[in-house]
Amino acid sequence: QVQLVESGGGLVQAGGSLRLSCAASGRTFSGYVMGWFRQALGKEREFVAGIMWSGGSTYYADSVKGRFTISRDKAKNTVYLQMNSLKPEDTAVYYCATSPQITANAAYFSSWGQGTQVTVSS
Repeated sequence: QVQLVESGGGLVQAGGSLRLSCAASGRTFSGYVMGWFRQALGKEREFVAGIMWSGGSTYYADSVKGRFTISRDKAKNTVYLQMNSLKPEDTAVYYCATSPQITANAAYFSSWGQGTQVTVSS
């Protein structure tokens, strides 16, 4: 089992930036996908970005392409989500998760963090 802890959320004005971190511990596998999801109030959880732990290939939801960047530091067992040009529509609880498959379907992600709140004003 992998344990995940998110950090870096907060309140930011529209157009600003935040960097989320997800620290992983426990059993991790190089072939896994590390992903970021978000859930806004009254909406379903949606895929934001994913990265292959070993090779570093990245995947993004259309809504965040060009604004968000996912990366990982294998030595630190940490994944990041750099969020630029933030919009009020980005307001949500952001979750880090892992999956053994290349997928954007939350059902295939078996390990989840507790989540960190991101609020974008204006």
